[in-house]
Amino acid sequence: MQTIVFKCGGSIVDELPESFFKMLGSLKESHVIAPVIVHGGGPMISSKLKQLNVTSTFIDGLRVTTNEVLDVVEMVLSGAVNKQIVRKLSQFNTKVMGVSGVDGGLLKATPVKKASHIGYVGEVTAVNHDFLTTLTTNGYIPVISPLALGDDAQRYNVNADMVAAAIAESLSAPLLFISDIPGVKKADHVLHHLSPKEIEALIEEGTIYGGMIPKVQSALAALEKGVPEVAIVSGLEEKAIHQFIAGEAVGTRITLSEVSYV
Repeated sequence: MQTIVFKCGGSIVDELPESFFKMLGSLKESHVIAPVIVHGGGPMISSKLKQLNVTSTFIDGLRVTTNEVLDVVEMVLSGAVNKQIVRKLSQFNTKVMGVSGVDGGLLKATPVKKASHIGYVGEVTAVNHDFLTTLTTNGYIPVISPLALGDDAQRYNVNADMVAAAIAESLSAPLLFISDIPGVKKADHVLHHLSPKEIEALIEEGTIYGGMIPKVQSALAALEKGVPEVAIVSGLEEKAIHQFIAGEAVGTRITLSEVSYV
């Protein structure tokens, strides 16, 4: 049974239809795949910070994370968002385990290089492979929030795309970024395959911009570290995941080669 890592961005969690969770539960029950889910929660974090009157700023796209902000980040990611996904998925598979990167020493992190300016924002240095595979081999679907611990037991907020890439690397598993769009598009046409050179050109011309840039950069970094396949696939299209698993031209597959998909 193939393990596949699904990364669900915070902006799409509320939009994912029941059919998405039913599909994952069905594929797991029928022993087609063993899903591992990593999720974000940026919009919900911003909303809760505003509600609690906690000041939050960004530097180069990264949230400045003080301990006060981190308390809210942990509450939203490991509490509200994580358990929302667990509840939805549990309707179709009872063996769902919600954890954060803090639990079981799942994720170790160090501060990012610009930490003196942005606070407790980290990058993954290690994944507890044994803990993760204990869950999957016992039939559980892990649902993981992107928090990690440093050597000093300090919590770190970590970019969810980077967490998903690190976990996919640890498991030698394909990585699917679940999106609210059918893939990377140019002139309303989905590009079913992208190589590093093509991604660089698309960023320069502005076709790939905003939050898609760290996504494709995380994809390339994951591939360079041995992740077998990375793709951006819609979570709103009921058959998209099935088509991807079947090898059909759906979404945007990112590879280090220049191979083309039609």
